Order: sequence, then structure tokens, then C-alpha cells
Amino acid sequence: MVPAVDPRLLVREQGFKGYVDEFKRKIRSGEIGSLPVVVGLVVIGIVFQALTGNFITSYNLDQITLYAVGPGIMAVGIVFVLLLGEIDLAVGSVAGLAGSVWGVLGTDMPDSLAILLGILSGTLIGAFHGVVFAKIGVPAFVVTLAGFLGWAGLQTWVMGEKSTIPTPIGSFVGDLTKYYFSDVAAAYGLAVLVVAGFYLAQLRDARRRKAAELPSRPQSEIVLRTAVLAVLVFVAAYGFNQEKGLPLSLVIFLAILLVTDFVLRRTTYGRQVFAVGGGIEAARRAGINVAWIRTSVFMISGTMGAIGGLFLASATGGADRSLGGGNQLMMCIAAAVIGGTSLFGGRGKVWSALLGILVIQSIVQGLNQMNLDSNAIQYMITGAVLLIAVIIDSVSRRTQKSAGRA
Repeated sequence: MVPAVDPRLLVREQGFKGYVDEFKRKIRSGEIGSLPVVVGLVVIGIVFQALTGNFITSYNLDQITLYAVGPGIMAVGIVFVLLLGEIDLAVGSVAGLAGSVWGVLGTDMPDSLAILLGILSGTLIGAFHGVVFAKIGVPAFVVTLAGFLGWAGLQTWVMGEKSTIPTPIGSFVGDLTKYYFSDVAAAYGLAVLVVAGFYLAQLRDARRRKAAELPSRPQSEIVLRTAVLAVLVFVAAYGFNQEKGLPLSLVIFLAILLVTDFVLRRTTYGRQVFAVGGGIEAARRAGINVAWIRTSVFMISGTMGAIGGLFLASATGGADRSLGGGNQLMMCIAAAVIGGTSLFGGRGKVWSALLGILVIQSIVQGLNQMNLDSNAIQYMITGAVLLIAVIIDSVSRRTQKSAGRA
């Protein structure tokens, strides 16, 4: 009898044709990954460049980054919740409350302590949501919907008679979206670190898989993937250097993405999150503390919401009663889903937050350039993109089930 061979091991031996066949197989089986959102970003760039003639510029790159980081960080927390197949409708209100806590306390105590207490308020709120959901059994939708209303009211109460609290001079919160590393070496240096880190991570993963006799990428493919990434990040670095330099906000956002990605993909806790999202009863039978996983995920969402709220306060010049309101909740959830995180749980990456918020903010920036900055138009377009993302997710999941891969 001829031993069975994993078809993925044959791909590299067949050269370019092997990769084409592998790509077709993945499409037929619903394993499309981040392909739709990447294609969407390319289409958005081409369309707005054709309509405006100056969409792909360093100025727009800076503006998209400036307004994407806050909602993007909040979307990271949403990704964790969505991995369980749940939802957090209170993240916008949590962001607003955290910003208000920082703003009010920052007038009477050291800035660092006010920031810490603002973030801690989000963590505690997330813990409250998680306990009511995981221990008492109230659906997450109901718990966080109540939080959406309640925390917004508490935000107004915390602000008191003040409608706005400007960012104090010298506050670190003010620097979150306004500080730039003006030296060109900063942007290029970060680009080098990103490319080198990606290459080493891919190489390490390939060696580990090869040692375990699992399908792994050859050196040539790793080099090609690294080269493509290098082109993208060095073009971005060049664009930033044409404006004010490397934004501090982007550095912090990338650091959060790297840490949370490591937690999800490389730790026992991360594997437990995916396990609970894939099947609660199976996870419980495997000895996983389901209640703790559920509670901790909402704590992470609350913490990310609070951090995002500080970025929103920085971008708007301080805390106010409307902070975290408007379309912030919509943008966070839409970013996570559009980026590729499944609404049905068990599938997604924190990088979805980055890809999704880039799509949304690129649309907003493009419409602003066309003087079509009406909320009505932005809502309709973003809603349509969100619906398309959910449809793709649903079709992909159904296709995977029919192909026996889900």
C-alpha cells in the first residue's frame, strides 16, 4: 500500500502550477482568509484615486492613521469577544466613560495615575459584563446593551456641569495622536524591524513544522512573502516621512496588535479562547474553565475600549460628553467583521482590526476628499461593506462545512 501524502506537501514540488492549484483548492473549500479585505483595499484605493486624482498621497496616509488608531484598538477587543461568537455593544460607552474619568481626575492628580484609572475603569466594566454573562447567564447582547445605555449616562454624570475638558498641557494623552518621530530613521527603522521580525517568525515556524514532519514553507516562498511585505512597509515609511514623520499612535497600535496576536496564537489561553468559540460543551469537557475565558474576554474588550477612548480624547482635544458616541460602536464592530473575524465564533485574528479599520477609514477619507462627508452616505457605504463581509463569512463557513473542513 502506498502511504497517503498530504497534498500540501506536493505544492512546492510542482512550482507555480502547484501554488495556483492550491489557491483554487482553498477558494473552493472556503479558505479565503484575508483575501476579500485586501482586494477591497486595493479597489478602494483605485476608485478614489480615479475619482479624486490625489487619494494615494502621504497626507491621506497620515490622516487615515490619525483617525483609525482609536477605533482600531477598540476593534481589537471586539475581535476577542467575536471569537466566542458573542458581541459587546458597550465598547463605545466604555471608551467615552474612560476618557471622562481621565479628564476629570487629571485636573487633580498626576497625569499617569489618571490615565491608569481611566484604563482600569474599562477593565472593571468588562469584568462586570463578563460575570453577569458567564456566571448569571444573561445574554451578552442584553448585558452590553444595558451597558451601552448605563455607562453613557454615567459618563454624563462624571462630566458634571462641564461639557468639555481640554487636554492639559504636557499630558501624555495629548501626545498619543499628536507626537511624531520626525527623524526619517524612525520610520525606516520600524520598517526594518517589521520585515526582519516577519522573516524570522516565518523561518522559525517553518523549521518547527519541518521538525514535526508537517507541511512547511520553503525558503524561497518565505523570501518572496517577506519581499512583498517589505515593499508595502517601506512605501508606507516613505509616505510618513513626506509628512510629519512616524506617528506615535501607529507605534502603539502595532505594539498592541503584536502582543494580542501572540496571546491568541502562541499561548494556552489563546487556544482556549478559540476552543470555547468553536464549541462550549467540547471546551468544558476538555477541562477549560469556560466561565473564566468568557469573563476575561470581556475584560480585554473593556480594557481595549478604554485605551481607544484615550486615543479618541487625544484626537478630539480632550474629554467631552459625546466622546465614544456617534458611529464609534458601529466602526469598531464593522472593522473586526470586515477584517475577517467571523460573527459565528472560533475564527479570526487581531490583525482583522487593522485591515477592517483601514477599509472604513479609507472610505471616510475618500468621501471627505470628494466633499461627500455626510454621515448618511458614510453609514450607507460602511453598512453595505459590512453586509458584504458577513455574507462572505457565511458563504465561506457553509462552503467549508460542505468540503469537510469546518
